[in-house]
Amino acid sequence: MNRITTALLAALEALIVVAIGVGIALVPLTILWGTHYGLGIDWFVFWRAAVDVWLLGNGVDLAVQLPVDVSASLGLAGSELPFTVSIGLLGFALLAVLLGVRTGRRAAGTDYSLTAAGVAVLTYGLLAALLTLSAGTAIVTPAPVQGILLPTLVFACGVLIGLTGTPRVAPTLPGWVSRPLGDQLHRIPAEVRSQLLAALRGGTAAVAGIMVISGLAVFVSVLANFATVIGLYETLQADVMGGIALTIAQLAFIPNLVIWAAAWFVGPGIALGAGSSVSPLGTTLDAVPGLPLFGALPHGTLEFGFLGLLVPVLVGFVMAVLVRQSLDKRPNAPHGPSRMLLTGALMGVVAGVLLGLLSWWSAGAMGPGRLAEVGPNPLLVGALATLEVGIAAALGMLVGGRRARSTDSRTEEVSTKR
Repeated sequence: MNRITTALLAALEALIVVAIGVGIALVPLTILWGTHYGLGIDWFVFWRAAVDVWLLGNGVDLAVQLPVDVSASLGLAGSELPFTVSIGLLGFALLAVLLGVRTGRRAAGTDYSLTAAGVAVLTYGLLAALLTLSAGTAIVTPAPVQGILLPTLVFACGVLIGLTGTPRVAPTLPGWVSRPLGDQLHRIPAEVRSQLLAALRGGTAAVAGIMVISGLAVFVSVLANFATVIGLYETLQADVMGGIALTIAQLAFIPNLVIWAAAWFVGPGIALGAGSSVSPLGTTLDAVPGLPLFGALPHGTLEFGFLGLLVPVLVGFVMAVLVRQSLDKRPNAPHGPSRMLLTGALMGVVAGVLLGLLSWWSAGAMGPGRLAEVGPNPLLVGALATLEVGIAAALGMLVGGRRARSTDSRTEEVSTKR
């Protein structure tokens, strides 16, 4: 394929990704428009609602000004004033990243990989701008700059992961980019490079391990509290299509719950409104948003809840042992207890930064008044994760080395006897 064909196909793929994201919300809303409202309402009301959901899922803030009768019926303090909804339905962002990875891999498989990736991202940004401009109403208004930049950045992250994860893309980098980067990297001593890569790999693996355990915990909690979740569904008294739309919204909210579970394991937990707390030390809640999934949250004081704090410690220790054992097999590996302790501490820093960013991305305002504070405290989560994972990883780097050396010495003794 020539460059123009490659660019057109990349633009088409970006259009499909946007269509999938908006369509997930638009299809059930359109069916609801036809079945429940009998086509009697302007369809663009549902179009704007679907775009608002998509933008919110990509981290865009929505400014809300409810009509007087609606705010009076809600009975929430502060609902009569303008407020912001900023908590994202991260399932949409996760889907955009995964589809962006696919786009990046496709681009890397062409002869014009950078052109394809660039056109895909630019097309996505243009479509995000058009959608943002089409979504504003007197009641809900998305932040225009965020609406253009944030969805584009989310998709671009996925494209970059897919692009750089494919070896074929390396030769296509321009010389004015690859040569300075190579020169700067070669100026760093090989032992330091190995140490930094080990810390990055180990810290990322620790976060991945914590997230896997958090996902399993959310799954078990939903099963254990399934009757409560169903009861909340029945309390809402939604019809079939309303229940489907609500279920889709909750599925998009599951990544938030997984990150919140990770914050719970780290220690700070989450807030569901000002003055509330859900942590290993206990749960203190006032009125919470009526999402049935919130029925899976822990209730009261858990007798052995403090054991959850061991999760980041054990995961950090195990990942550090694995990293140390793989590090000892490589040339130019850093040696010495001080370097191992520093590598473990850097693993903690990487884990803390990643978990802090994830906590920040998953938190936000869910409504007026006290609902302006929902989710984990990113600074506290990041600081405690750095401490817990860092100390455990530092010990793991030392213990892993000792085991590796003892194994090597035993092997040498056996070979000598033979």
